[in-house]
Amino acid sequence: MGAQWKAKGKELAANAKGKLFGKLAKEIMVAARSGADPSLNSRLRLVLEQARKVSMPKDTLERAIKKGAGIGSDAVNFEHVTYEGYAPHRVAVMVECLTDNVNRTAPEMRVLFRKGQLGTSGSVSWDFDHVGLIEAEPAVTGADAELAAIEAGAQDFEAADEDGSSLFITAPTDLDLVSRALPNHGFTVLTAKLGYKPKNPIDPASLSAEQLEEVEAFLAAIDGNDDVQHVYVGLGG
Repeated sequence: MGAQWKAKGKELAANAKGKLFGKLAKEIMVAARSGADPSLNSRLRLVLEQARKVSMPKDTLERAIKKGAGIGSDAVNFEHVTYEGYAPHRVAVMVECLTDNVNRTAPEMRVLFRKGQLGTSGSVSWDFDHVGLIEAEPAVTGADAELAAIEAGAQDFEAADEDGSSLFITAPTDLDLVSRALPNHGFTVLTAKLGYKPKNPIDPASLSAEQLEEVEAFLAAIDGNDDVQHVYVGLGG
């Protein structure tokens, strides 16, 4: 759970496909600022690969590229804003937003953090490492995540979770390099992005079932905001 919080339940993921497309469209727009050609823009290429894997409609994808690159009359400019603070029971949280109106997003975040504590810049980020995060699944039987991590140049990895995917952790500058190398070592890349990994995650066993439910409810409310792209939490897996 520590690398990026995810809502529990396959049905939640299925019902949230429209929201996922919306988040990916924003990511594409921001990445396309540096150029609409994915062969010359590694960040855009990685997001486009993720969009195609979840069957994002081609016209939606192409429209997002044009908006972000400023092509046409409906160009859109999103700002990247990070909020940090604590969920209930002092669980550290990093929230990445993409917004076209900070004056709308900021008060919404203050309201959402009322059940926790909204911090100032740097109040929580010191306890997270800024890293590349690559989610990948075995493409061949017997693919070894540890061996693949070593050979592809990842710094670390987290073993497969319940859906069979592993998380490969890289230096920020190595994200594109490792994501390109993993397929040669038996893994299919599902997502690749820069994010945050907690240095000292809280053991969920130290919290009661009721406390964990309060944390989950808080995180679900944060993630439900339309401007929120990613939620990183200082809680162990």
